[in-house]
Amino acid sequence: MNRNNLVSISDISKDEILQLLRQTQYFEQNPNHKILDGRVVATLFFEPSTRTRLSFETAVNRLGGRVIGFSDASTTSSSKGETLKDTIKMVSNYVDLIIMRHYLEGAARYATEVTDTPIINAGDGANQHPSQTMLDLYSIYKTQGRLENLNITLVGDLKYGRTVHSLLMAMQYFSPTFRFVACNELQMPQEYKAFCDEKGIRYTEHTDFSEEVINTSDIIYMTRVQRERFTDIMEYERVKNLYNLHNSMLDRSRDNLRILHPLPRVTEIALDVDDNPKAYYFQQAQNGLYARQALICRALGIEVPEAANDMNA
Repeated sequence: MNRNNLVSISDISKDEILQLLRQTQYFEQNPNHKILDGRVVATLFFEPSTRTRLSFETAVNRLGGRVIGFSDASTTSSSKGETLKDTIKMVSNYVDLIIMRHYLEGAARYATEVTDTPIINAGDGANQHPSQTMLDLYSIYKTQGRLENLNITLVGDLKYGRTVHSLLMAMQYFSPTFRFVACNELQMPQEYKAFCDEKGIRYTEHTDFSEEVINTSDIIYMTRVQRERFTDIMEYERVKNLYNLHNSMLDRSRDNLRILHPLPRVTEIALDVDDNPKAYYFQQAQNGLYARQALICRALGIEVPEAANDMNA
């Protein structure tokens, strides 16, 4: 198993997270390089993606590498019954790195067990999305000037939302206070609440996206209710529009408040929020390019410079 795999955010330490953030800042300042010249990267997306796939592929291109892969598994031999193991072992013959999204939880971890080619998990079911976490952490640092002691409100689909699961685990090092805002059907899973209890992470649970919660938040992290995770379409219809953010709801919010969202959005953030300076989700997506450049270099064992700013702040 390759030690440079990234399957879960728990695979990397606090010091390595901070190092990656400094490297992310460096790549924002210097995005174009040739350090992947001669390297080939596979993007295997068994599940639809826009931002994650395109930002990873752009990151490879801006670093001077080449990309092969697919964005529709129905066009591959998996549609003929080829196993994930065989697909991974076959692709490993051709590339230096595999970036993989899969609809099954644990698929990325399994892939690391059948190849020595490094694997980056670009999302496995409702489990983890560690590269999103790195761009989320960078976005939080850029907008707040620190990672420590922030009030972070997670809203919407906390049951299936792999981005909030990964973010929660990464923030264990920075003394956050979380507010979990969700209906009963989509509450944060017990395993993640147990993780908070074990790590001493403060959190409260709410079913009401109240003015008090909004006005005491430093970060509001909205999520889409994911239709593709539901087996009961009636349950999805019942909960899909319970939590919506409108511009007027931000009138008394903190000056430093920023609204994050992993995207795509549906109705959970109204269009009138887009012009509010507290909306940061499109810049957040842009930060994904730089964070993923740093992660690609980590996976390939390539040393890169770091920005001088102190990420411990």
